[in-house]
Amino acid sequence: MNKQQVDIFPTKQGDGRPLNMEPAKGVLSHLSALEVRARSRQVQPRQRSRVEELRARAEALTVQRDRLKAEIHAHKGIEKHKTRLNNRGAAAAEEEMETEDNENEQLLHLIARVMDLKQLLYAHHIIGGYDITKTRRGKGICVTLSTAYEGVYLETYNMELDVGPTLKISRHNVPPFIPLGELCEPAGRQKDLRGFLDPLLTRLNAFAGRRQQLRLVKELHPSVTVMESNMLCSILVILLSTPREKTTLLCTLNYTDHTRCLPTGVHFDCEDKKLLESSKWKNNRKLLMETPVHKALGAMKNMDCIG
Repeated sequence: MNKQQVDIFPTKQGDGRPLNMEPAKGVLSHLSALEVRARSRQVQPRQRSRVEELRARAEALTVQRDRLKAEIHAHKGIEKHKTRLNNRGAAAAEEEMETEDNENEQLLHLIARVMDLKQLLYAHHIIGGYDITKTRRGKGICVTLSTAYEGVYLETYNMELDVGPTLKISRHNVPPFIPLGELCEPAGRQKDLRGFLDPLLTRLNAFAGRRQQLRLVKELHPSVTVMESNMLCSILVILLSTPREKTTLLCTLNYTDHTRCLPTGVHFDCEDKKLLESSKWKNNRKLLMETPVHKALGAMKNMDCIG
């Protein structure tokens, strides 16, 4: 009995026509579509994060632009008032101030006078004008060092120096964490008083600036909790809350360079790791590195990053 040969993989129908291969083509096209869709999903998050980064940057620049516009407008008004005062003379200006009913004019007059005094003091320091008084019949000198931050004069420190063969510090009220011996020894051997006073004033101003920033954070941002700080103000730990995500962040600012008011490192701690990796908080970290902390927190609040 002849056995009928059977094709395991038939390519033709019984009548000799080729089989329809459309189902196979449909599966391949479907797989190709899925692959294209998967690739597009990988590209979309990167595009979305870039858009968020640009949007956050635009908001920060908008806040900075509005602040600069307000400062320029106020500065122009003060300069105009100063010109009027200079043209009329001091005596006439005083009489005008006494009879003037406009509170804005009185305020501009006082601001103009304060700015003149600040410019004189700044010029005094520019030309190396330290306040120095001779003591003990010329065998010693007393130096007064005034610190300032953002145009506001803060603490004043005094030192009494022996002017013998080498400079020696006999008495002072400089904070103990300022390395006076390290600064005085090389300058004292060369009798270079400016070489000692200039770096010392730089450190004192930086310390006063960091401490003033801490005060302004407590005064201007009651929603921000100061968790930790030290006497040198070289570390600042603050607790921030986000209104949108309803979470809290621990922000640590390190000031390892004691001659500057800006931090050398900023670190965030939060349970939501995705939030820390977002472009918005990367921009906030950069903002805190480049801007005084009280101003950076104000910008972050305006952008609705913190409560």
